Amino acid sequence: MPFESRNPATGALLNRYDEHDADMIEEYIGQTEAVFHTWRDTALTVRAAMLHAAAAELRSRSDDYARMITLEMGKPITQSRGEVEKCAWVCDWYADNTERIFRNEHLESDASESYVRFDPLGVILAVMPWNFPFWQVFRFAAPALMAGNVALLKHASNVPGCAMMIEEVFRRAGIPEGGFRTLMIGSGAVASVLDHPAVVAATLTGSEHAGSKVAARAGERLKKTVLELGGSDPFIVLDDADIETAARIGAQSRMINTGQSCIAAKRFILTEAAADTFIPQFLREIAGMKIGDPMDPETRIGAIAREDLLLELDGQVRSTIEQGAELLTGGYRVEGPGTFYHPTVLSGVTKGMTAFDEETFGPVASITVVRDAAEAVDVANDSLFGLGASLWTQDRQHAETLAARIEAGGVFINGMVKSDPRLPFGGIKNSGYGRELSHYGIREFVNIKTVWIA
Repeated sequence: MPFESRNPATGALLNRYDEHDADMIEEYIGQTEAVFHTWRDTALTVRAAMLHAAAAELRSRSDDYARMITLEMGKPITQSRGEVEKCAWVCDWYADNTERIFRNEHLESDASESYVRFDPLGVILAVMPWNFPFWQVFRFAAPALMAGNVALLKHASNVPGCAMMIEEVFRRAGIPEGGFRTLMIGSGAVASVLDHPAVVAATLTGSEHAGSKVAARAGERLKKTVLELGGSDPFIVLDDADIETAARIGAQSRMINTGQSCIAAKRFILTEAAADTFIPQFLREIAGMKIGDPMDPETRIGAIAREDLLLELDGQVRSTIEQGAELLTGGYRVEGPGTFYHPTVLSGVTKGMTAFDEETFGPVASITVVRDAAEAVDVANDSLFGLGASLWTQDRQHAETLAARIEAGGVFINGMVKSDPRLPFGGIKNSGYGRELSHYGIREFVNIKTVWIA
């Protein structure tokens, strides 16, 4: 059955891609495994040169790659260009820093000399989502390839054009044929790929359901996994916060990528003193965001990636209102072609309501008002998720004290939660485990090997 690439802003068919059958999958895995035996011994300086070449390729054809992102999943074009540039940055960062990260670490023991070295594992399967179709792949692939591993990509079925372009980037950069390979397979074929003896580990960014299935299958075969799953990030605003800046950044954080981001601010937790000022400013910021054609550079809010995702989001909004929340703005689909949804703000959202308990993957913000900072942290932690959190106060010492109590993989004080090649990224609880990026990320898929010399 072919994969269809469709433009969510218009519904138009862009292209069809043939699904790989079992024989082709076996052939590609075999090619990738064969490449590993030479790639692992390729000098770090050579690998680095190829990653720099990948960064240069991304920048030289940025418009082409950004256009494909926008066409396939509806991201505003200016954000797509930013995504491509970020991919180039992560390639450059690992090319420049892996040699330092992988220096032998000498440790004192009863040996005449003992140290730790970092060796690649082999073929890594990456199961990736559609919402950041280039970035999610590159933040895995850049460190994995620099570490000496090779990669198989199972991308989301609605972004096959992006998947093929990413493979082309690495091919143009000089990565050996098969060192990074896209498998055109559905989710039902992931288990058989995980079962293959050549595949030694897997990484997945996606839903809790998908993550638990991959983790269970890999666990049965004693293969390592790294999971980055959903998020329902709290955005906490305390009494003494810079309200104007918090409202502006909060609106950006909630509506970036049309709200289709795991680390977007989703639950706005405001103290009573902050709420009266924050809410009207927040609504004004959102009202000023242009909705429409993702190819228009002025557009801030594009299309929802698929029809079923829009319907699911609308159902969450309606359910939350029925449970007692107040609709402040939005709450309905934009008339006309495409999958557009009006930016929506719900207030009076509490534990037990759909928008509090579940991840809302679209332009929907929920507001909860609390008494004080202590209650704000308790409400923030009262979630199945623990990916990121944003905390707004002008008291730095208080902020750092609260940050230690917030249950999340990252806490951003007076700033928007974001991923950065220099910093470890990942979550706890139902948001997954393991880390990507920084030196922590590249060491996830290596053999941390002790060498002891008498």
